[in-house]
Amino acid sequence: MSNEAGKPVSGSSIEVTHLVLPPDTNALGTIFGGRIMEWADLAASIVAMRHTRQACVTASMDALHFIAPIHLGDIVVLKAAINYTHTTSLEIGVRVESENPKTGIRSHAASAYLTFVAIDAQGKPIPVPAIIAESEAEKRRLLEAQMRRQDRLTHRQGIQAARQQS
Repeated sequence: MSNEAGKPVSGSSIEVTHLVLPPDTNALGTIFGGRIMEWADLAASIVAMRHTRQACVTASMDALHFIAPIHLGDIVVLKAAINYTHTTSLEIGVRVESENPKTGIRSHAASAYLTFVAIDAQGKPIPVPAIIAESEAEKRRLLEAQMRRQDRLTHRQGIQAARQQS
């Protein structure tokens, strides 16, 4: 399955929009964090499937940061792209922006990193194509994703060591 030459990040990147409606909001008139998580997971899953052309499952969502509120009636723009691939996994970054429909002004509202794993018909992990980072921003995101992956592995090893000691 692995494509030695890789695939460009731009080949699977997406931009999705949603309108914030009353069922999406809390008593303060701002969007539920869980709705943003849902939309980010959906956008990232589309990117993962487009890149791999395989079924992909969410392995984790980390570093989800809410930066600014999103209000009833705002347009939500989610930009999702692959940052990094490993053997069977992909890290996908999602930037969430709120857009005022009257002024067109966009604000950075949230960011998240999601890890997906490509699977076969039996649910077993399978290799994924590498990415080709073309722009300077894509190259920067690739390096940052490699650091996040190393941090996750170091954290996991630390937890395992602590469990063995107790």
